Amino acid sequence: MNRALIASTAAVAVAALLGGTWYLTQASGDALAACRTSSVAGGAIGGPFELVNGAGETVTDADVITAPTLVYFGYTFCPDVCPLDAARNGEAVALLEERGHEVNSVFITIDPERDTPEMVGDYASYMHERMVGLSGSLEQVKAASKAYKTYFKKQKPEEGNEEYYLVDHSTFTYLMFPENQFAEFYRRDVTAEKLADSVQCFIENS
Repeated sequence: MNRALIASTAAVAVAALLGGTWYLTQASGDALAACRTSSVAGGAIGGPFELVNGAGETVTDADVITAPTLVYFGYTFCPDVCPLDAARNGEAVALLEERGHEVNSVFITIDPERDTPEMVGDYASYMHERMVGLSGSLEQVKAASKAYKTYFKKQKPEEGNEEYYLVDHSTFTYLMFPENQFAEFYRRDVTAEKLADSVQCFIENS
């Protein structure tokens, strides 16, 4: 099975999970339905994690999700998708600041073998001064990824260059509130302005 098919299958599985969550929440009533830009509602996405920030400090989800927070899983060596997504998230946070809302943003690496905490911290702060970059051991990263139902898989390195490889991964951005309350997810095609509009709706109607 080639990697494109694996990634596609994983994305379908995550979408199915999110769709099921949407159905269950709609059946019980959802006061924030008008804020949603996708067919999903609060559910079993997110959970406790323990990772390392750019200063080398061990932090938990409670330490970084202290306000509405955009959470994204990627890696600094990603050649195209991750920098665009992280920049979009940073832009959305800046737009929300202009509107009077302070929102956090977190970038969690799925490539801790190469991404040191300092590297991820610098990468995140470049996207937005308050964006938090997190790394850790592979076991810690896997635990966080599992909590958020994300997918990643390291590909074989180039022959003769063991340090160069790509990592397949899902590309959803999650809106989380403190105490691991999942509100919404955003695909890559959502613009910074639309993302900010959605987050603002959640904040003002919660």
